[in-house]
Amino acid sequence: MDINSIASASTALSQAQTGDAIAIAVLRKALDIEAQGALQLIQALPPIATNSPPNLGNSVNAFA
Repeated sequence: MDINSIASASTALSQAQTGDAIAIAVLRKALDIEAQGALQLIQALPPIATNSPPNLGNSVNAFA
């Protein structure tokens, strides 16, 4: 095996690993941005106003 081909293969592997690391970093950043957007949407929801009696919804009628 030629020394140059070993060096070339090593360089290609190193570049592939660097490319993968960059892709993962970009993906993580995109997920962080998406999570922040979702959190902002959830926080923008108005509070739920309940005007129903406190006993409503406490039991389930399972008669069939």
